[in-house]
Parts: sequence; C-alpha cells; structure tokens
Amino acid sequence: MGIKARKKAMGKCEEEGKVKLAGHRAKARMKVALRQRVKATKEAGDGWRSLGSRTFGTTYNMMTASQRYGRTFVPNYNKTPVHELGLNLWRDHVVRSPKIKARLLDTVLDLIHRERGGEVINRGLMRNITKMLMDLGSDVYQEDFEKPFLEAASGFYKLESQEFIECCHCGDYLKKAERRLNEEIERVSHYLDAKSELKITAVVEKEMIASHMNRLVEMENSGLVFMLIDDRYEDLGRMYSLFKRVSGGLGLVRDVMTTHLRDTGRQLVTDPEKLKDPVEFVQRLLDEKDKYDKIITTAFVNDKTFQNALNSSFEYFINLNPRSPEFISLFVDDKLRKGLKGVSEEDVESILDKVMMLFRYLQEKDVFEKYYKQHLAKRLLSGKSVSDDAERSLIVKLKTECGYQFTSKLEGMFTDMKTSKDTMQGFNAVVSNNDTSESPTLSVQVLTTGYWPTQSGAGCNLPTEILAVCDKFKTYYLSTHTGRRLTWQTNMGTADLKATFGKGQRHELNVSTYNMCILMFFNNVDSMTYKEIEQATDIPALDLKRSLQSLACVKGKNVLRKEPMSKDISEDDVFVFNDKFSSKFYKVKIGTVTAQKESEPEKQETRQKVEEDRKPQIEAAIVRIMKSRRVLDHNNIISEVTKQLQSRFLPNPSVIKKRIESLIEREFLERDKSDRKLYRYLA
Repeated sequence: MGIKARKKAMGKCEEEGKVKLAGHRAKARMKVALRQRVKATKEAGDGWRSLGSRTFGTTYNMMTASQRYGRTFVPNYNKTPVHELGLNLWRDHVVRSPKIKARLLDTVLDLIHRERGGEVINRGLMRNITKMLMDLGSDVYQEDFEKPFLEAASGFYKLESQEFIECCHCGDYLKKAERRLNEEIERVSHYLDAKSELKITAVVEKEMIASHMNRLVEMENSGLVFMLIDDRYEDLGRMYSLFKRVSGGLGLVRDVMTTHLRDTGRQLVTDPEKLKDPVEFVQRLLDEKDKYDKIITTAFVNDKTFQNALNSSFEYFINLNPRSPEFISLFVDDKLRKGLKGVSEEDVESILDKVMMLFRYLQEKDVFEKYYKQHLAKRLLSGKSVSDDAERSLIVKLKTECGYQFTSKLEGMFTDMKTSKDTMQGFNAVVSNNDTSESPTLSVQVLTTGYWPTQSGAGCNLPTEILAVCDKFKTYYLSTHTGRRLTWQTNMGTADLKATFGKGQRHELNVSTYNMCILMFFNNVDSMTYKEIEQATDIPALDLKRSLQSLACVKGKNVLRKEPMSKDISEDDVFVFNDKFSSKFYKVKIGTVTAQKESEPEKQETRQKVEEDRKPQIEAAIVRIMKSRRVLDHNNIISEVTKQLQSRFLPNPSVIKKRIESLIEREFLERDKSDRKLYRYLA
C-alpha cells in the first residue's frame, strides 16, 4: 500500500509539473506576442487603426485560448488567471503605454468628431475598442476614455450652440438640439457603455438647452410667445420635451406663458371696443380657452402644472372686468334664445360645459345668479327658450357646482310655469261656462315673490277692457288660494293686438304690455304728446321712452310716427298713428328697444341689490362660525367667513367688519372686555 501511494503521488506531481510548465509557456508566449504587437503598433504610423484592429483580435484570441490552462492551474496554485494576466499586460504595456494611450484617445475622439460632422465611420471598430476598455475595468473606460470624451463633447456643443443661437430661429434651433440629443443616444447604443448615456445627454442638455433657455424663450418673432400666438404645436411640443430635461426649464416656459396669457387677457377685458358686444366678448374668452386647452393637450402632454397656470390666468383677467358675470349670462341667454337651433344634443352640452368653465372662474357668482335669473325669467315668460332640456341641464350643472341654495329659486321658476298652466286651465273653464261676451283673452303666469326678479311700483294704467278680465282672474285665483296676494307685473307681460291701417291693411302686432297700453289710446285719437301718454298710462319714464322708441323709431316696425323725427325721445315730441304702415308679414313682432347690457344706472341698481343680498349671508356665516368657536379674534373671523363664502363671492373685509358691528348691536356677539380684538358669541 505504501509503494502504490508513493507512485500515485509521484504521478500527480509529474502532471502538475506539466500543467505548470504549460502555464509558464503560455505566459511567456503572450508576453513575447504583446511586445511584438506593441512594437508593430508603434511603428504603424497612419496604418495604426488597421493594425490596431488586427492586434486586438489576435491578442484576445490568445487570451481566450489560454483560459483552459487556468481552469486547472489557477485553483490549485493560487496564481493569477492567464486571462486576467493577459488583460493586465494588455492594459499596462499597450493601452496605457504613453504613446499608444494618447494616439488611441486622439483617434477615437477624432472618429466621433467626424461622425458628428456627418461622416460614416467604422462602428464595429469603435465597439471593439470601447468593449476592450470596459473589459480592462470600469476605471480604465471612465478615466482613459469617458472623461475626455465628455470634455470634448462639452467643448463641441458649447461652440456649436453659440453658432446656432446666432443664426437660427427658435424652432430651428430646437430641432438641431433634439437631433444632437438623439444622435448621442444612438451613439451610446451602438458602441459606448450604456451608463454613458445619462452623462453625455447631460452635456448636450447643459450646453445646448440650459445655457440658452432664456434667449430661446424670449426670441423675437420665433420664441415662446410667437409659438403660442401662431399655434406652433410641433415647436411647442419640442420645447416642452427639451426644457423638461433641464432644471428650471418647464418653470421658465410656464412663467412666460402665464405672463403672456395675463397680458392678452387684460387687453381683452379692458378694451372698450371689445366690451361693446357681450356675446362676442364671451366668445373670445371661449376661443382663447379652447386655443390654450389644445396647446396644453397637444404640446404639453396635459401637464397639470400648465393647466393650473391656465386656470389661474383666466380667473385673474376675467375678474378684472366687473361685468363678466353679466356678459356670461347674456351669452347663455343668446344661445338659449336662438343660438342652439338645429344644434345636436352633444354640441349643446359642450357649449353649456364651456359656460360652466367660465362660471367657475367668477369670483362673484352671486352677481351671475342675479343676471341669470333676470334673463331666464324673460325667456320663460316670453316662451323664447329654444330648449327646455338645455335650460334644465344648465340648472343641474349649476346645482352640482354650487349646491341647492344657488338654484332653488331657478327651479322654483320652472315650478311656477307648470302650476300657472294648470291654473289657467281652471280659469278658462270657468270663463267659458259663465261668460259668453267677447272679451280679451288673458294668459296669466303666477310668479312666486322671491323666485322671480319682480319690481315694485312697475305697474301702469291698463285699458278698461283689459282691467276687467284681470279682475275676473284675480277673483278666481283668490277664491281657490287662501292667504295669497296678487300684484300685477305689467312690465313683464306681452300682448297680441289686431290692428287695421290705411287701405284696410290688417296685421297682428306682438308687443309688450306697455306698448299695448300706448297703442290702445290711438283707437280714440290720432295723435298724443309725450306728456299726454305719460299721464294717461303712468308708465315709468325710462320704460315709456323705450316703448315709444320701439313703436316710432324702428324701421319696419314704426306703427307710430314721431314729430320731429329723431332716434331719441324728448318730452316735447308728438306721436301720430301711422296709417301708412305696411309689412309683408301678417304677424309683426315689435320688441321693446333695450340695450343688450345694462345701462349705468341699471348696473348700479343691480349692484346695490347684490350688496343687500350679501349682508344676511355674511351675517349667517359669522354666526355659524362663532357658534362653533365661541371666541375668535377679528382676523380669524375675516379669514373663515371669506373661506365659507368664496364659492359664491369674495366678501370685502370692510363689509364683514360692518356686519360684525351690526351683530354686536343686536347682541349676537360681544367684544372681549380685556382684548378688543376678540369677539364672544352670545347664546
């Protein structure tokens, strides 16, 4: 057994000796080959790239072949693997040989520079070189190649960007920057380490975008404002995607867009010419909103920060015009009277949604409510709304936005219209059974006080035959409803009159109740002075002048003649029945001449009503807050009241202070005796 064990051990030593000898021979051959390749490479001159390529290939083949020796030799003797040894020798004697290192770097950077200039280079060679550098270790790739590569790229793009910025429009510059960025990304994918992508793109972004952001955005006739005005969606999208890559880029774009939007909006809402037509004014707002919605959707990928900037800008400049609530209501009135005829249900909803979008920007939503109630009342009472469904749809949208309290009166108006219809059916049945004489046909809408924008003291002297039938209705209504009081709102009524003019020409005239009262007097007289008409009818002066204008000054509707002829009504005018009136239509509608928007006195009156309506709302908010908090200082009351009421209007702090004083006088609150800024709730 001892002899066999010795022979076996000797056999093993002989085998290991052979392996060791083979390993030494492989290393020796590799060193000789490397020295020869280095010498040949140094002497290669201009043929270095070709010889270098063959050198890399041959040497790597040798190192690969030598790996099989390392599988046995290395584990048993703790020696450096042949492949690793080859890489180390290659790194130390070739790649980092002073002359070769410099020439290798210069050549690689020169090839990349040429490729940037449009030349086609040997990307396979480049891929082999960079792979070789990466195989030698990440530090070799980064220190010997990547760092100088990035420095060279920085210099290249710094110079190129300066050339471009001097000669290119903003859109063209952005195209070049985008192309360069994509080229570098593609270059990395073909022959550089994937980790280099973030570093090289950062260089391009810094030199071509970050360094010139302000100048690009502010370029005259091609910068951001030009793109926004001219709807350059592609250029805007490119600017967004490029500026998104650099710190502060999108913030700059957003700020410039916001400034431009606010300047444009301010000009729109303060230009007297553009305020002449409320419907056109609102349509311009909607067009502007559509324009920027499309820009944000198409170019800015629905970026919420840009959408927020758009919303804040619109809210800012819409509220610069104190008449915006009135104008938006007039726009709705125009659409629901005539603008939605023949429009599909989907388009109607789209228009109403756009109106609601503008409504949300209003800080004085209660002012809109006041005007909307007036306009809705006229549509309902005149039967001029083109779509009952559209009317109700908008009220549902308002209710969803502001709550039941906001729309309760509007919904009450629709309820009144329905109950009035039922009431008239009952009245007509009674009249037809009990009265066989010919009398004017009466249609009454019974309006609940508080729901409708009724006026006190807006009556007039009705003709005798009209007054008689009105009294019959009043008797009938009060007999069927206890505890009610009826007040005639003649300013809100209309009438159909059958008139006969010279040569027996007959027409049916649709006029206001005021106009009817005026015309009925001309059954007995041929002419009347302004003073006589005023005294006989008792119509308020402003309404009387408007009525006479509509009857005497509108071409094609002038059933009266005014002497002297002019567009304005004066107290010295004389009015004569125009027996020469003619029209190709049997039915002639004579609308009262009214301004589309309120006159200055009417506007002041509406504002006063709004301010009066706000007082109880402010007081109710104060009481709710103090009942909950019991003790609170003045500034916090102002803050919390504003927060509670801002969905309807923004209360003025001075008005809140006055309402606090009123509540103190009525002993709902008291001031703290030791601190006058504190208020206490009194149960």
